[in-house]
Amino acid sequence: MISAHIFRAYDIRGVYDKDLTPEAVKKIAKALGNFVGERERIVVGRDGRLSGDTLKDSVVKGIIASGNDVIDVGMVPTPLLYFASISLRAQAGVMITASHNPPDWNGLKLVRENGQFIFEGSGMEKIRENVLANNLFESPQKGKVETYEIFKDYSKFVLSKIDVKRKLRVVLDTANGVAGLIAPQLFRKLGCEVIVLNEKVDGRFPAHLPEPNEETLQELSKEVVKQKADFGAGFDGDGDRIIFVDDRGRIITSGSTMIILFAGEYLKKYPNSKVVFDICCSDVVKEFIHAANGIPIITKVGHVFIKDKMLKENAIFGGEYSNHLYFSEVFCFDDGIFAGLKMAEILSKQEKKLSELIDEVPKYFNKFDWNFSCPDEKKFGVIEKLKQKFLKEGLRLSELDGVKLFFKDGWILWRASNTQPQIKVYVEARSKEKFKELCDYAQKELENAMG
Repeated sequence: MISAHIFRAYDIRGVYDKDLTPEAVKKIAKALGNFVGERERIVVGRDGRLSGDTLKDSVVKGIIASGNDVIDVGMVPTPLLYFASISLRAQAGVMITASHNPPDWNGLKLVRENGQFIFEGSGMEKIRENVLANNLFESPQKGKVETYEIFKDYSKFVLSKIDVKRKLRVVLDTANGVAGLIAPQLFRKLGCEVIVLNEKVDGRFPAHLPEPNEETLQELSKEVVKQKADFGAGFDGDGDRIIFVDDRGRIITSGSTMIILFAGEYLKKYPNSKVVFDICCSDVVKEFIHAANGIPIITKVGHVFIKDKMLKENAIFGGEYSNHLYFSEVFCFDDGIFAGLKMAEILSKQEKKLSELIDEVPKYFNKFDWNFSCPDEKKFGVIEKLKQKFLKEGLRLSELDGVKLFFKDGWILWRASNTQPQIKVYVEARSKEKFKELCDYAQKELENAMG
């Protein structure tokens, strides 16, 4: 039996050999092949997890059984798989990764033609239904497999988009993930002096979990100060997300701050452009974009929704509170490696330090990393219960993603995580007193709804 809960809103994820077995993955790959047709080309890549090779074999077998060809790009960061799917004109792509999840997890990120994501509402539901019903077609004519070295193509492409004006000193923590295969060499090609922590790819993630945050980036913070570096960058396990550390060693976990910093640079060059960001972001983001002669566009949380909205709106830049950053120059994909290179460009063109730029960003009182454990099978029901209660009470709310309540001097958002058995809560207020009041209210209402 294949567990239905491994199919998330915008990817497939589970514990290896428990939820996500090689046989299940083979069926998913076959269903993807059926979804795109026959005699098409599908790019396949994997991150550095220990189960990656086994699952890649299953993916390849499933795709060729569906009558499609495989382009195997090997062990690569997720942004390179995305890039390959477009540059090699493939009909689809499969990235085998569980991103920031613990070592015993793995998963699949799926893209279709022109690098468009496959998610709930754009094909994921059809793939899920066919896998669970075992409604899978096997072609009498098997596909073939070829390998392709994508690093050189990607390097040439992204370096043509970056212009670093002076030498910088940068510290990178690649977290024993696949960003270590390419990020250090790209920074060096730009003329940066680079110090690398935890560079060797190791799917056990011995240095720390592949989730860049305040806890895991302490070593990076200290090294930035010790080396008197211009900035530090911590990557997640598959290289599509980045957390910056400023020259004072401060770990900048607020994606809202980073969106403002990057959007400000783009809007100077391209005024009246659109910037897309998720519903979790601080109100400061919307206010800043308006003030900088930009057009703010708010959407649901998740890389598939940001990219989809960027393409539809022809946006110049996009970002999530979780520090996924999206660039029109790289086909609107979230690319932590490109984000790091772009930061080097920004800092090289001015005299201000990163810490000074960070301090210029206005901030409200907020709590955006507040997680409550809730089983996958219950979490969406809890959100629905909250929504119905607030609608009955006549409160002002948004149902865009979860349920977001608006107050005179702040807001609260409750939403079910799309990747973990959690409900996430976000609170923001203009004053300390209102912030405390909203935090207490948010926790009380959630606990009541969870029973």
